[in-house]
Amino acid sequence: MAQKKTGNKKTIGFSHPDYDAAVLNCFLEKQLQLFPEEVASTPEEAADFLEMCFAVVAKSKREVRQYFEEVGTDVEGEDILSAAEVFPVGDGRYLIVEG
Repeated sequence: MAQKKTGNKKTIGFSHPDYDAAVLNCFLEKQLQLFPEEVASTPEEAADFLEMCFAVVAKSKREVRQYFEEVGTDVEGEDILSAAEVFPVGDGRYLIVEG
């Protein structure tokens, strides 16, 4: 997730990311963990779908937790990384797709 600078203050911004090949392939391979049937079959369809869902890419486990806290999800005591909405990309990043 991007760090936005406001003057001398840093704030976390969960804005629309650029979906690279690793993120798109991760979603294509694992989309059935969240959806009952495939919603995309090509990287282009995956990118379009992720944009429509406002999916975000978190750079770390900590950013996944921060994302859910900021959107108002109670994550206390939860293994948030095992949620169906969280897709480990494989390089330390996580794709979050709210279905």
